[in-house]
Amino acid sequence: MQSLRMIENWPVDTAAAAVVRADGTTVGAHGPVEHRFPLASVTKPLAAYAALVAVEEGAVELDEPAGPAGSTVRHLLAHTSGLAFDEHRSMAEPGTRRLYSNAGFEVLGDHIAKATDIPFADYLREAVLEPLGMTATDLAGSPAKDGVSTVADLVRFAAELQAPRLLSPETVAGATSVAFPGLTGILPGYGHQRPNDWGLGFEIRDGKSPHWTGASSSPRTFGHFGQSGTFLWVDPAAGAACVALTDRAFGPWATEVWPALTDAVLTELRS
Repeated sequence: MQSLRMIENWPVDTAAAAVVRADGTTVGAHGPVEHRFPLASVTKPLAAYAALVAVEEGAVELDEPAGPAGSTVRHLLAHTSGLAFDEHRSMAEPGTRRLYSNAGFEVLGDHIAKATDIPFADYLREAVLEPLGMTATDLAGSPAKDGVSTVADLVRFAAELQAPRLLSPETVAGATSVAFPGLTGILPGYGHQRPNDWGLGFEIRDGKSPHWTGASSSPRTFGHFGQSGTFLWVDPAAGAACVALTDRAFGPWATEVWPALTDAVLTELRS
């Protein structure tokens, strides 16, 4: 794909990107796709997928208590537990605000580790990474932000999100639909959003503005970006997903070039 060559002009030392269809076909790739990058918050969709496997296996339930009083596994996945961003303290009643929370995903990881008697990093590897052949991916710390992976591995995950094999399609559809609709909140790096819609571990595009995806991205687009200069989106209307990883921290450069790349990719897919 010619559009992926745009990453050559990004103000970063190293970048790689790829586009994949639901059948696992890589439509295009550019850059060192086997290079391992810190994912930052692109770790969260991987952690969420492992949590959903735990739900389907019966180890946990979405609506069982987890986290602060009144909070559940579902609240933790949807950033509605009330926990602060990076502190294990409550800032709001569960279900009342969309408070993006690394702490919530850490509580979630601990909850699943206790329920399964398996360290969360091991559970993620056994439940998601190994079955998908993601041999270059690992979690060395917080399930909110300490994943490391490659574009080649995340292409496998992006294909799974479009045509699930590890989870039922119904579970994935639920996770990529709005949970607790209508809640407002801050989308990190992009300010206050009304509403700030999320699924279970996945941010949902809807009508958010400004946003890190493109102006032509469908409202059904879901995914995540990371403060390490990384993103993964799936656009069901386009029938494709895009992964881009870099070695420069998120900042104004990313808000400028990411939407342009996404729009160029979508235009090329349509043609």
